[in-house]
Amino acid sequence: MEIRYAANPTDAKNYTTERLRQDFLIQGLFIPGEIKMVYSHVDRIIVGGVCPTQPIKLEAGKEIGADYFLERREIGIINIGAKGIVTVDGTEYTLEARDGLYIGMGAKDVVFSSADSSNPAKFYFNSAPAHTSYPTVKIEISNANPIHLGSLEESNKRTIYQYVHPKVLKSCQLLMGMTVLEPNNVWNTMPCHTHDRRMEVYLYFDMPEEAVVFHLMGEPNETRHIVMRNEEAVISPSWSIHSGVGTRNYTFIWGMVGENQTFTDMDAVPMNELK
Repeated sequence: MEIRYAANPTDAKNYTTERLRQDFLIQGLFIPGEIKMVYSHVDRIIVGGVCPTQPIKLEAGKEIGADYFLERREIGIINIGAKGIVTVDGTEYTLEARDGLYIGMGAKDVVFSSADSSNPAKFYFNSAPAHTSYPTVKIEISNANPIHLGSLEESNKRTIYQYVHPKVLKSCQLLMGMTVLEPNNVWNTMPCHTHDRRMEVYLYFDMPEEAVVFHLMGEPNETRHIVMRNEEAVISPSWSIHSGVGTRNYTFIWGMVGENQTFTDMDAVPMNELK
């Protein structure tokens, strides 16, 4: 498990491109036969990816100081690959592409596997500290809560699917969902915002090899960018905007952890103040 420490916004203004990427960019999430995890000290979120060619168990590791991974945590999982199975304390949950799964605190054995090892699943997950246990729930995209936003004129017509959200299921502090941009639309979350009470992580995917997304970050009056490629994630601290524009349409999974679960609790940034 890789450890990432929190960054001070005053210091981050002076970071080079390489330092920004080192602190905030997460690469190599879906290596066949492996599990990759990044523990961020920003609200203690763990970001991970699993591409199982054989069953892989989710282990605690010394970094979280627990007997098992979900002893004091909850987790949200979305499959962006071929059909796979997540086994939770002996119960199997089959996840097709874009199906999700929420597992509450206290589940001891979580095992990831693929229906076809030659065409593996790609399980992406976010995990947050938890204070109580809620039931395990499978979330098909048809059961997620859809919100339609944007317009073709603004190049940001998109659908937000809320998976781990109070309108869908109960969780402690984790929120998680997926945003799908329609063809010929390239902007997300612009006009932008911050939310001091929550951090966020984005995973960009459904991008061809030659496509990129310019992920915008930083304080509203001191913006920076990170060039993102397919199946890469980026950590957004609470003080940072989190927006992006691509060379073509794309999809991204967002996960939030922090003080509350109020999706609309955000501080909008007027366009004339953005620098």
